[in-house]
Amino acid sequence: MAQSPLPGEIADSLIYTVPKWSLVNQDSQRVSHQNYEGKIYVTDFFFTTCPSICPVMSSQMARLQDKVKQAGWHDEVMFLSHTVNPENDRPDTLKAYAEEIGADLSNWNFVTGNREDIYYLAEEGYFVNALPAETAPGGFIHTDQFMLIDKEGHIRGYYDGTSTKEVDKLFDDLKKLTTNNN
Repeated sequence: MAQSPLPGEIADSLIYTVPKWSLVNQDSQRVSHQNYEGKIYVTDFFFTTCPSICPVMSSQMARLQDKVKQAGWHDEVMFLSHTVNPENDRPDTLKAYAEEIGADLSNWNFVTGNREDIYYLAEEGYFVNALPAETAPGGFIHTDQFMLIDKEGHIRGYYDGTSTKEVDKLFDDLKKLTTNNN
């Protein structure tokens, strides 16, 4: 039986879990947290018409996906990219973008849905920013971070998705979470 902490002691805290979500992917299929249960995943926020950081981030994510494949973790690690511009980035647009960057869609979903749901997930689910902004390049402000999520849905790290060095660190940290972490 658990005991209450004594005055001045700190009780164990609950480990934060990313909230449940459900969006639509590049194939117009419903994708949710259930598709990612028991999987490690890397997630980000982007938009297909982004004139600044998104092409670099997408290139880095595709490079990371290749490294995961080469390591033999393709079935254990998934990828998830949320658009911050759902009015423009419909499923067919996301599919064309995925093909353009060379994404392997067998373990990478590009998702869209209700703008409020996506922004809520960014801000309250992953603790990152995503919002429209007239003064930002392309009209949106969003994080440059990749988030590493473990098999239990816990955020294990944030990494600059525009930095090769940071994405390589993400790969090293991801290795620690895999079953075959050689």
